[in-house]
Amino acid sequence: MAFEKQLDELKHREALADKMGGEEKLARQYSRGKLDVRERMRRLLDDGSFREIGKIAGKGNYDEKGDMIDFSPSNFIFGRGRINNAPIVATADDFTVRGGAGDASIHRKFIMAERMAHEMKMPIVRMIDGTGGGGSIKALDDLGFTYVPFIPLWADVVKNLKTVPVVALALGPTAGLGAARMVASHYSIMVRGVAQIFTAGPAVVAGMGAGSEALDKEALGGADIHARNGVIDDEAENENEAFAMARTFLSYLPPHVGAPAPRVETHDSPERRDESLSNAVPENPKHAYNMRRIVETVADHGSVFEIGRRWGRAAITAFARLDGYPVAILAGDPTFLGGSWTAGTAEKVKRFIQLAEQFRIPVVHLVDNPGFMIGLEAEKAATIRRGVEALNAVYEATVPWATVIVRNAFGVAGAAMSDDTRFQYRFAWPSGDWGSLPMAGGVEVAYKSELEKAEDPAAELEAIKSRLSKITSPFRTAEQFLIEDIIDPRETRPLLCEFAQLAQRNL
Repeated sequence: MAFEKQLDELKHREALADKMGGEEKLARQYSRGKLDVRERMRRLLDDGSFREIGKIAGKGNYDEKGDMIDFSPSNFIFGRGRINNAPIVATADDFTVRGGAGDASIHRKFIMAERMAHEMKMPIVRMIDGTGGGGSIKALDDLGFTYVPFIPLWADVVKNLKTVPVVALALGPTAGLGAARMVASHYSIMVRGVAQIFTAGPAVVAGMGAGSEALDKEALGGADIHARNGVIDDEAENENEAFAMARTFLSYLPPHVGAPAPRVETHDSPERRDESLSNAVPENPKHAYNMRRIVETVADHGSVFEIGRRWGRAAITAFARLDGYPVAILAGDPTFLGGSWTAGTAEKVKRFIQLAEQFRIPVVHLVDNPGFMIGLEAEKAATIRRGVEALNAVYEATVPWATVIVRNAFGVAGAAMSDDTRFQYRFAWPSGDWGSLPMAGGVEVAYKSELEKAEDPAAELEAIKSRLSKITSPFRTAEQFLIEDIIDPRETRPLLCEFAQLAQRNL
């Protein structure tokens, strides 16, 4: 056979690459509850679909005759594979080779992975476990000089954020450029107790005088911090759960900007009317209710995939399906601060709407928003600025948009239900209540002089409230065609499924 010697050498080098960091380093990886990099590829991707690129890239050591005596593979692997039978680019850091440090990597592999995703219009999944940066202080000592910071791959990272779905999984301690690669994504997950994310680790923080050496990795950058502040979207209990979440997220999105999102077959009738919706919202406006249950009831059975549950909690953001079509669901959560939008909530809403807009996923907004959060802490958090940014995202969106006013819609935040300059594909439930501010919070102030003059202020207050309750009836608003339709809540799913069907004309 021609080139038999060369083919034998190729197999030998591939076998050396398969050893990764060696038995001792692999054992240490497993002892920490982590999978090795090649097992991660197997579990993330469809069976047998991974085709690695650049497997034999690494650092070879040679004797005086030029024969290889040792080989250390690159600590970054990538290639093409399939998720849900659709092609993707999969990348992974190998922590068993110098802890995933940048000075043990081959930077051109990072660049080629990102360029492959962009030019071939394929989603990219990054499995991050290490720094992935420019190297250590010791490496600079070996070089004998320092360099002005630059990131050769970043232009490609930015291109991908604009063109293809990007998913990032933190599967171990992730610092520096690794942390930057995490957040430069459309959807990010970290494994609780195993992954941490930080700009710099505890030792560097202590060395720079920015904290105490006693601060461990989890305290500095664990899931309890970053799942609540929006640095990452979600947390997983283990790597298998993280892989499943990544696969599910991608199932709702098109392979690239400009392509249609996939529809799936459903056996859930679009005409289904669920009786539970008639009692989903209590008549007493002071009583909370379960908005997630409403979302689950309205959407196709088992199709709701919530994103970012632990941060920006006054808003629920989720992908779901209506008659098999993917939609982006935005909903108020009255169980958290009454549904009032905090700065974090507004940031979450903005990002979610921009994601839906970029990939042309129709939006369904189930509204229960009593307004922006008020008070000193809200002012310190620049709530109005973040809120206006979310409002701007609503008005900049061009995807088909349906609105269901479930309960409250007040003030500037309430106006973020939809862009009023567009056709309003909008319905209100009989529980709808709206205005510039809630009546309950302003009656005493607005009628202060009348109440002071009244012989029985309490009775006068009740009379005023009774009169106003008639004025605030949603049917008075409907008379003026300031709300397009008031519907029986049980009609919500059929109407939204019809919207999802019609929306396909404008994607």
